[in-house]
Amino acid sequence: MEIILYLSNGYPTLENSYQTAIEYADAGCRIMEVDFPSRNPYLEGQYIADRMAKALEACDDYEKYMESMVKMKKLLPEVHFLVLAYENTVEEIGTEHFIEFCKENDFKDVLLVGLKGETIKNQIIESGLKVSCYVQFHMLSEEIESAKASNGFVYMQAKPNGNINPDFPTLKDCIKHLRDCGIERPIYCGVGIHAPKDVKMAKEAGADAAFVGSTILKLHEDVPAMKGMIRKFKAQC
Repeated sequence: MEIILYLSNGYPTLENSYQTAIEYADAGCRIMEVDFPSRNPYLEGQYIADRMAKALEACDDYEKYMESMVKMKKLLPEVHFLVLAYENTVEEIGTEHFIEFCKENDFKDVLLVGLKGETIKNQIIESGLKVSCYVQFHMLSEEIESAKASNGFVYMQAKPNGNINPDFPTLKDCIKHLRDCGIERPIYCGVGIHAPKDVKMAKEAGADAAFVGSTILKLHEDVPAMKGMIRKFKAQC
């Protein structure tokens, strides 16, 4: 069981996010979600959307983001990086170029969001990269089928937002059903992981890792406090 920390690539600058990755790793984080900030992050809340906008104000050259990610990976070989990219960003970079970058630098796990269709996703999968899939807590049958058909990790919603499937009322029930469906790939839980006790809950439910987002992001200005909080989350693993 691991925690996964979100790295706002380029916020407030590429150098700052590079240094944050170092601090994350020093505090014990071994999986990081690093993004390509989108020019249209329409699925994000205002907090993350603003961070992406400010990152692109500081640097709007995606080649520079790639260089920074390679630099992080070389410096932190013990860390597994997950790449978050909106489909609109992949299109701007160029799908073939994006795939080539990920394959050449061993960024094999992709969180592809904001899909308009299946074409780009299928192209990325056919290249040998792994694309994650999201399953909401109320366990929609079409999302479960998509998870079964995908080749990447399952991003499982950790807490309900009001909708609960009576057949799977707890996170443990949800994860068990995914396993019973034949999914053997990692199941990472996120959305609702705000306190160390939430990581413990995800672990007891059978998750392989838990995404921790805003709780850590909001401590970036106080590095000792941030690292102390990371260690509290990590201790629940």
